Amino acid sequence: MVRVLIVDDQDLFRAGFAMILDAQPDITVVGEAGDGDAAIAAAGALSPDVVLMDIRMPGMGGVEATERICATTSAKVLVLTMFDVDEYVYGALRAGASGFILKDIRRDELAHAVRVVAEGESLLAPAITRRLVEDLVRRPAHGVAPRLAARLDLLTDREAETLRLVARGSSNAEIAAELFVSEHTVKTHVSRILAKLGLRDRVQAVVFAYESGLVVAGE
Repeated sequence: MVRVLIVDDQDLFRAGFAMILDAQPDITVVGEAGDGDAAIAAAGALSPDVVLMDIRMPGMGGVEATERICATTSAKVLVLTMFDVDEYVYGALRAGASGFILKDIRRDELAHAVRVVAEGESLLAPAITRRLVEDLVRRPAHGVAPRLAARLDLLTDREAETLRLVARGSSNAEIAAELFVSEHTVKTHVSRILAKLGLRDRVQAVVFAYESGLVVAGE
């Protein structure tokens, strides 16, 4: 059973998401919070698998709450936003969020997103996410970081190629076809990449790939 904590400053949104998710046979809503401080406390007390995190809230916002939850718990954070490209989402991805969804998402897509994140994957397939990450690293303030580039030496050639394909938004099946290996082998490569680079998930791996210079936006 996937345990979910819903964080949003609007009662109607929390109630709506809770109704949709509680109707799923494999998902249960274990709590709700209306701001970042309450979210951190609830995440520590309730041990959710996934936190649906509103990005803009009064008081402590979603970015800081995401960073603290990711640093102190094993919960995966799925960011909620009203906008397809939101300045605050960049910070949330850097803070450790496993992906983001729009608040007008269909109910079946919401449940699917929660399951995907709970399983340790990231929401990278939608074109909107790829555009978000590319826009993040295209900015002049986020050029190639030598410190990150040096860490690429930790990877084997095959792992580096796998990371390059992950950063392009390829699924495990697509990577397997490209490299002529099994999906199980791809999963093993991804797990080793995350461990060697000290990354939480594929979202952070994508940001790392761009910021280290392994992948260049627009190429």
